Amino acid sequence: QVQLVESGGGLVQAGGSLRLSCAASGRIFGVNAMGWYRQAPGAQRELVATITNSGSTNYADSVKGRFTISGDTAKNTVYLQMNTLKPEDTAVYYCNAQRSKWLGDYWGQGTQVTVSS
Repeated sequence: QVQLVESGGGLVQAGGSLRLSCAASGRIFGVNAMGWYRQAPGAQRELVATITNSGSTNYADSVKGRFTISGDTAKNTVYLQMNTLKPEDTAVYYCNAQRSKWLGDYWGQGTQVTVSS
């Protein structure tokens, strides 16, 4: 069973930086885009950033200018450089491999990011 494995989460002070990494344990076919989502306690999961096969990126307004997504969808790898972190960035961050609705998406198990004030 192929899995997406995230790493790089942790505890950081406000204003600090973290870099999240995600890689597939095997090959995932039919990926159109990869991205990061996050879910804070009591909140719904929300999109943070995505990168497509062509390299186009998309960011949530709340992270624009602070976070940078990179990766290679063909190699099933994606990274998230997070700078100038804020306490409101505290959440579990999930890696996603987006495919067609017939194939279904892959999700990682999540990595905790905690930003202290």
